[in-house]
Amino acid sequence: MAGNSELAIQARGLSKHFGELVAVNKLDLDVPKSQIYGFLGPNGSGKSTTIRLLCGLLTPTHGGATVLGLRVPGDANALKPRIGYMTQRFSLYGDLTVYENLEFIADIYTIRWSQRKSRIDELLQQFDLIAQRKQFAGTMSGGQRQRLALACAVLHKPELLLLDEPTSAVDPKSRRDFWAKLFELAHDGTTILVSTHYMDEAERCHRLAILDRGTKVADGSPAELQASTGMNIVEVIADDPVVAQGALSELSEIASITQLGIRLRVLVPQAIDEPLGLIEGKLRQRGITADISIVSASLEDVFVAVTQKPAAARAAA
Repeated sequence: MAGNSELAIQARGLSKHFGELVAVNKLDLDVPKSQIYGFLGPNGSGKSTTIRLLCGLLTPTHGGATVLGLRVPGDANALKPRIGYMTQRFSLYGDLTVYENLEFIADIYTIRWSQRKSRIDELLQQFDLIAQRKQFAGTMSGGQRQRLALACAVLHKPELLLLDEPTSAVDPKSRRDFWAKLFELAHDGTTILVSTHYMDEAERCHRLAILDRGTKVADGSPAELQASTGMNIVEVIADDPVVAQGALSELSEIASITQLGIRLRVLVPQAIDEPLGLIEGKLRQRGITADISIVSASLEDVFVAVTQKPAAARAAA
């Protein structure tokens, strides 16, 4: 497979089987350089397996990929110095200090002694870890350990950063600050591939792929995906949303109903004529008064829409 110079990652038919389990199924992927590309999907959707395939830790069952112009897993050894990899467990040494963890990573990547101290000091400043430089990693808060893990991952200035659910164990402020650092890195030219199951994080990506049971079911920018759900999104505000949901669930035309506080978000395929009339008629039949309107799709609506498609429909898409 010939690589594209504008792409950091290109995969075609990438598959990984573990016995009868198909963890990744015929994945085609194009990740532009210097962008944040997201993998959105629930646990077990194939996100982590795909990342391990792309960095050469796993051998594909079928298909292949080119990463930074190198074939994986064949050229994995040549690729390793050019990528950074961060897992949700942060992979830190709890009995080493912050500075010692960074020194250890500098040893692994054989950073020159003449550059090592200045690079570590730069990272301590950049990731707000100066006050913790002598603190043992095992005693740090989740947000501090997250910042240290990211500092370790970028110490050798990788061209590509692979992040496997890096915010799953931290608070909302730490997640927000972490994403600010990712945008800085992308602005400076680093390509970032990040897996997540948080909808708000997926919306921050320049582009993303939605994975479901090992299969890519959608990809594009968040705006493109929201504009192409194939669904009318109907918002229903009722005094008793539980009763309203019970009534609407009897309509076979409805693809999905989700309650958000006092609101219901109802997904109706665009092939159905007059979705507002359909819903209003059912509620009126049950004596339920509600405010009903068509609203814009959220990324959660997109996720629900594409993951509910039958397998045959996905294959034909």
